[in-house]
Amino acid sequence: MINLTLANLYLQDNPIGDNGAQALSQALKKNSSLTTLDLWGNSIGGSGAQALGKALKTNSTLATLDLQFNSIGENGAQALGEALKINSPLTTLDL
Repeated sequence: MINLTLANLYLQDNPIGDNGAQALSQALKKNSSLTTLDLWGNSIGGSGAQALGKALKTNSTLATLDLQFNSIGENGAQALGEALKINSPLTTLDL
């Protein structure tokens, strides 16, 4: 089932980690309503950030992504940067 009404999802300070970020990235690939995703302080590492970066290449609605206080590392940051070359709706990325 795809949610068509959720616009803002705030999941600050939870132990989502890389596995949770990967699951969220799968949802982002299909979601067409979410505009804000706040993952502040969730122990997301490089592989989680890479998965989110891949999702951003196809997601066309997310405008704000907050990844502050995570450990995305160089590879995660690079994956997000590559996604920004393709993704135009994302206007705010907090690292």
